[in-house]
Amino acid sequence: MAVQQRQWGTTPSISWTLPTEKEILQNEELTDELKRQGQYEAPGETDKKQALLVQLQKIAIEFVKHVCRKNNLPQSIIDSAGGKIFTYGSYRLGAYAPGSDIDTLVVAPRHVTREDFFEHMPSILERMLPSGAIEEMKPVPEAYVPIIKLMISGTDIDLNFTRLAVSSVPWDLDVKDTNLLRGLDDRELRALNGPRVADELLQLVPQKKTFRTALRAIKLWAQRRAVYGNIVGFPGGVAWGMLVARVCQLYPQATGSVIVMKFFRIIGRWNWPQPILLKESEEHPIQARVWNPRLYPTDKYHLMPIVTPAYPAMCATHNIGPTTKKIIIQELERGGDITDKISFGRLQWKDLFQKHTYFTRDYKYYLSIISGSTTKEAQASWSGFVESKVRLLVQSLEGQGSIGVARLFNKGFAREHRCKDEDEIEAVLHGDMQYQAVNVKTETTDNINDPRHNAIAQGNVDAATIINGDNDKVQNGGEPHAFYTTTYYVGIELAQGLLNSTKKLDVSEQSRDWKEQQCRTANFEEGRNYLNIAATRSYDLPLDVFAPGEERPTRAKKKAPAKRLAAPIPGQKRNRSASGMEVW
Repeated sequence: MAVQQRQWGTTPSISWTLPTEKEILQNEELTDELKRQGQYEAPGETDKKQALLVQLQKIAIEFVKHVCRKNNLPQSIIDSAGGKIFTYGSYRLGAYAPGSDIDTLVVAPRHVTREDFFEHMPSILERMLPSGAIEEMKPVPEAYVPIIKLMISGTDIDLNFTRLAVSSVPWDLDVKDTNLLRGLDDRELRALNGPRVADELLQLVPQKKTFRTALRAIKLWAQRRAVYGNIVGFPGGVAWGMLVARVCQLYPQATGSVIVMKFFRIIGRWNWPQPILLKESEEHPIQARVWNPRLYPTDKYHLMPIVTPAYPAMCATHNIGPTTKKIIIQELERGGDITDKISFGRLQWKDLFQKHTYFTRDYKYYLSIISGSTTKEAQASWSGFVESKVRLLVQSLEGQGSIGVARLFNKGFAREHRCKDEDEIEAVLHGDMQYQAVNVKTETTDNINDPRHNAIAQGNVDAATIINGDNDKVQNGGEPHAFYTTTYYVGIELAQGLLNSTKKLDVSEQSRDWKEQQCRTANFEEGRNYLNIAATRSYDLPLDVFAPGEERPTRAKKKAPAKRLAAPIPGQKRNRSASGMEVW
């Protein structure tokens, strides 16, 4: 029986039909599979996080009072100043996996500054939390939105800060109140936008439990298929959340499993660049810049606009380019084919969550963008900066007529090496793994989750100041010295006309221009920071990019001589390696 209710979103719903017994069973099967895939944490862990947030709320209030006392403010102001913790991101949406960090925002009144946050908050945290509870604390004061990265009793906390133009922040403050935006600068607006978007999103879905089940599934699918990450041109967690929310609005009574099945067909066949909107745009007297392609020419170039529901509305997917759009649509089509078969009982939910084949099967040719530094601290900054710019290299490659697809993998691979001179560093920058440090595990950038790297990669730093450390320059002929690299891989698919051609693919101009641009910035310091672009065949990829059970492609035997690829060594004549591409 269909039940007609309120309109959700900007258009009428497609169906109000109640779930069938089959759909309820499929939803139970989806939930069971998500549990097997480790997407739900134990109740005890949830209780532990909630207790920690209660403690952080007390700390926020004490922090505000402490600053007030330092400033010799009257006792009446100290007593009423308040202070509040808000969560946002996956935790606030209720679609987080075990081990996920908690994005939190400390909101303070106007007389508390970002300088106060970094000067006083660390000591207050240490004083008020149990002895030994803080396992790690990394302030990033240069970040555009202030952040302290914490590990507290095994729980990852991203503690952000903003202040409002008010004298008091009461415990019942409603962050959705647009009047709170008055008097805020751009960085304060940006900080407040996190919890505002999360709260607004939850109010715009018909059934929160259904939304959360579907979002867990879609996030897991996107991560497994390597189409997750705003910095590298894919939707991030909030953007995927808004897409799921839009499908929930179209099927208000549906189960989570039905939402997932409808998701792939509706979003995969969406009439882009028509935007995804969860509500009509708001107007407000503060006149902040909102996403509007009729007013702002740059907004017209967004290929897959997904617009945040909270004022000021912003496009959460402005980094998506032609290749990432193509890949996203391909993956959505694949997901739709799989869920169709799940619906008919020919496949199971686990088939939807199969891992990508980016390194094992998808491409024969790769570009390796290798950034390096002589200290770990310097590399956190430099690799973050390079990550923020790799997308520009991909854009220039997309304009190269000989390239069909240039796909950037959504994670970097951080490695440690032991080099005794510049020659060995040069070899590492060309992909030589013989100097890699023994017993030091290669980590991906998402697992490292370094706050400084992330802040710079996200463009969340006004001017990245490289922290170099001591004794950080390699002395030729000396003892082996630690050298840190982060490598980003771009899979290259040749255009149809080149697939069976002996013509060489030349990307040397794009590679050289991009590299020179990055090395001319203030972020680069010669002798401490390094950057190179190397080309690699699939069978020469480092073994550490493959997960356990995966096999590196093998070199096929050919009668004809192999194509050659130029090794990018500055100052030397162009030459080629076996990849068939020139990169320098």
